Amino acid sequence: MYAVIKSGGKQHRVSTDELLKVELLKVEKGETIKFEDVLMVVDGETVKIGQPIVDGASVEAEVVDHGRGEKIRIVKHKRRKHYHKEQGHRQWYTLLRIKAINA
Repeated sequence: MYAVIKSGGKQHRVSTDELLKVELLKVEKGETIKFEDVLMVVDGETVKIGQPIVDGASVEAEVVDHGRGEKIRIVKHKRRKHYHKEQGHRQWYTLLRIKAINA
């Protein structure tokens, strides 16, 4: 059984007991959150597709950790113009453990 949820403007395919990194959520470590924006639920041969969300479906997840991702280097360079600029970015994330998919 798996589901497709929407979080942080992105869609994620999740199944039970899976670890998932999503954009930073304002939730304390150890708390349980419930995602109501379930776009699709698949249980064996049964497929429920929402328009845009599946009615009555939800996904429960536990917050495991908060952190920052790998550094991404942004480099801007113009040849022959003595212009070179470097910048770095580390995106904040929330690590979730999917506990249950309620269809």
